[in-house]
Amino acid sequence: MKIRALTLGLVSAAVLSSAVLLPMAASAQGLRPAGTPQAPRLTPSVTLPAATATGGRTTTRSADFIVAVVNSEPITNNDVQIRMERVRAQMAGQGGGQQPPESVLAKEVLERLIMEKIQIQNAKEMGLKVDEFAVSQAVKSVAQQNQIAEEDMFRRLAQDGISKEQFRGELRNQMLAQRLREREVDSRVKVSETDIDQYLSEQRNASASSAAVASPEINLGHILIAVPEGASPETVEAQKAKAEKLMVDIRSGKDFFEAARASSDAADAKQGGLMGLRPADRYPELFVNATQKATVGSLVGPIRSPAGFHILKVVDRSLSGVPSVAVQSHVRHILLRMGPKQSEQDAAQRLEDYRRRIESGQATFEALAREYSQDGSAQNGGDLGWAGHGRYVPEFEQVVESLQPGQISQPLLSRFGMHLIQLLDRREVKLSQREQREMIRDVVREKKLDEAYNNWMQETRSRAYVEFREPPQ
Repeated sequence: MKIRALTLGLVSAAVLSSAVLLPMAASAQGLRPAGTPQAPRLTPSVTLPAATATGGRTTTRSADFIVAVVNSEPITNNDVQIRMERVRAQMAGQGGGQQPPESVLAKEVLERLIMEKIQIQNAKEMGLKVDEFAVSQAVKSVAQQNQIAEEDMFRRLAQDGISKEQFRGELRNQMLAQRLREREVDSRVKVSETDIDQYLSEQRNASASSAAVASPEINLGHILIAVPEGASPETVEAQKAKAEKLMVDIRSGKDFFEAARASSDAADAKQGGLMGLRPADRYPELFVNATQKATVGSLVGPIRSPAGFHILKVVDRSLSGVPSVAVQSHVRHILLRMGPKQSEQDAAQRLEDYRRRIESGQATFEALAREYSQDGSAQNGGDLGWAGHGRYVPEFEQVVESLQPGQISQPLLSRFGMHLIQLLDRREVKLSQREQREMIRDVVREKKLDEAYNNWMQETRSRAYVEFREPPQ
């Protein structure tokens, strides 16, 4: 099994925040004031794979040598070879087809290692730190992404030649690099109303210059009742009956998105089955054909595929690429900030005590938020209002999406501090023009962030002293 993890340059959203701030409903200290832009969600992306096919252990030369020096710190041939094996395994696992020549791959890997080392050096020079609690929470998040116990994850990583200490060290370095990016890049990118207007104008011009009838983008809700490969006829019929009953329940008033979270076997279940607004050609042909005549809000299914039985909801159709319908969450939280007198571990323990007091009936969430939360939303009992997908920092949003209404989370660390989160309710709403513009703001900000990050990386690279020695072999 390959463990999805974090690699510099391809950072997991579930663990590391970019500069994405909390929702505009809370114009509070540490939260994004109304109208402040939001950075893009980074997506879980890569695999930390077996190093080689020879028993899962990386084979290294008995006589290692230095291939480059970065501000007095060496990068060795073994460093390059180990990373190259990981890249090869990742490409093979993703069905990447023909791999690049060894010389090209070695050059690209060496350059990435150089950039990683430069970023870590700069982060340390600025005094940025990541403590053990933050690393432990990152480890838990990676395990959750892979739906595996931490002990099993470390056991399988060890089989691939990656020790627990090495894995934690790599996570720590990646978190350092991400905090450096937050400080040096993300917080400086702004999106104006003019930027949004220009984007809309470009979209209209692109539509006018394309085909006369634009192909609409669609957003589908999806529930999968899986049928195992080679299942008996009895199992198939039982799963079909389950899907049909769920369809009846939804038609009778059961919330589709809650049903997806509770019953779907699909990977998008935690998002309430929402697959996202995208062109039709990015959906399975089976789904497109089944829903092409369905109106927005209607249900389709169950339909059969090799994976099982699918129930689909047409959530939205759009010619502009901007959703008109969204699922929103109503959330409140308690925020504790870290400092010289309060470590991350101390804050987590305090929030865990608050959680116990709330669940035992000794206190209310609202009262504790008013008294202890170190956030502007405290005066409202921690209430952040209604917010749609993409309006929270990734790690905060991941927890919100995993909660059921009324449920309280475990303590969560974000770039703002330690949170205790309660999901109050969810709803499906038609977006106002202002809310649609805020979604466009996110798209524009993502583009600007990519450009700013690339420029920053080039500038950082140009200021570093890099000496190349022997080429990797």
